[in-house]
This record gives sequence, C-alpha cells and structure tokens, in this order.
Amino acid sequence: MRLEGKVALITGAGSGMGALAAEVFACEGATVVATDISAEGLRATVERVSAAGGRIAGLDGDVTRAGDVRRWFDEAVRAFGRLDVLYNNAGIFPDEDESVLEMDEAVFQRVIDVNLKGVALCCRYGAPELVKAGGGSIVNVASFVALLGCTVPQDAYTASKGAVLSLTRSLAVQLGPKGVRANAICPGPIETPLLRELLRDEAARERRLSRIPLGRFGRPEDVVNAALYLASDESSWVTGTTFVVDGGISVNYF
Repeated sequence: MRLEGKVALITGAGSGMGALAAEVFACEGATVVATDISAEGLRATVERVSAAGGRIAGLDGDVTRAGDVRRWFDEAVRAFGRLDVLYNNAGIFPDEDESVLEMDEAVFQRVIDVNLKGVALCCRYGAPELVKAGGGSIVNVASFVALLGCTVPQDAYTASKGAVLSLTRSLAVQLGPKGVRANAICPGPIETPLLRELLRDEAARERRLSRIPLGRFGRPEDVVNAALYLASDESSWVTGTTFVVDGGISVNYF
C-alpha cells in the first residue's frame, strides 16, 4: 500500500503502460483518475481495476485541449477532494515521424501537441491542485532518445521528449518550495506488440538487443514500477531527476 490515501491522475490510461499504471497504483492503495482520448479503452481499464477491488474513475477527453484537461482536474478534485500525484503518461509515436529534413508539418505538430503541450496543460491545471493538497509528485514520461542521437530519425518524438526533460527540471525548481516534486522517466525500448512487429526479422532483433547490456527489452512493468517509486513518499527527497530505465542502452550506445 505504497500509495495509500493518495489520489493519482494518470493520462493515457486507456491502454498500454497507462492502463497497467492504473492497475498497479490502485493495487498500491491509490484512488485513480484515469484519462484517455479513447472512451472504450477507459471503460476496459475501469472495469479491470474495479473488478480487482480498486477505486477508480474514468474521464475521457483530449490531452491537447485545455478545456478537457481542466475538466479532468475539476472533476477529480470534486469527486475525491484532492490530488496528490500527476502521472503524465500519454504520448504518441506515429510511423510517419521521420527526419525534419523530410517531415510532414502536420505530423510534427501533432506529436508536439500530444507529447509536450499535453504535459504542459496537465501541469498547468494539475500543479495548483498538488500545492493545495500540501505537496505531491509529478511524473513525466520522456524517452531515452531524448538523451542521445538515433540512427533511425524520429525527430518530432525526440524533440518533444527532450523538451519534456527541460520542462520537468524547470517545474522542479518552481514547485519545490511548495512541496511538489517533478521527475521524468526515460524508458528504453519496451517489449510491446508494435516493437515485436517491427523486429520480426531475427537479425534486426539481435542487433537491437546487442546494444542493451542487460540483454533484454524492457517490460511495461519496468517503467510503471519506476513511476510508482516516484509517486510514492519513498522518493520524497527526489526532484528534477531524469530516471533512466533502459537496460543500460544509453551508456552502451554505438
């Protein structure tokens, strides 16, 4: 019960790591406010968490729209009285994202809107509620590609995640005196259906694995467990950090 008594809002909770985070946070005692653009995905998450005995509410909406984001926090506080944790997990990584030398401006803007503006909006409306609660934790999801160059360009994604790191550090300085911590997680390659599809060729898979000292791709729970630590009081003296969860790829990249 590492989050007992806490209220946590998780974006992108209708699928993937966001849905897993909702389950883990609820299991650890948090009241979870799950948000996602997919109402269907949210229903599935809410049903799983509720069936396991967790306390959860689902709110759909678009993380890039200020009206939707503000509504999430208004409804969360109205329903549960406070907010203690903001987990900015929502993000996109479209196949069309490539080098800025060949970029589609609409794709670039969409990635920046979701991955960076979405985080900024959630902090805009969520941070004041954390301050009102007497302090709390902001956990932002970035990426290991924000720390190093990649041979396969994904420049909108890379730029957006690099900006999330800078924003996180700025928030840590601004909000620290008010009892609010802000940290970012930089996941490495995570074993997902998409990654398995991309690496169907065994030789390509082995080339990727050879760059990871721990010898395996990450699992969703590797990232969620890092977020759990940063959300909990166990990390009460941790702020402004870049928490790299990548199996060592960023120190062995070539």
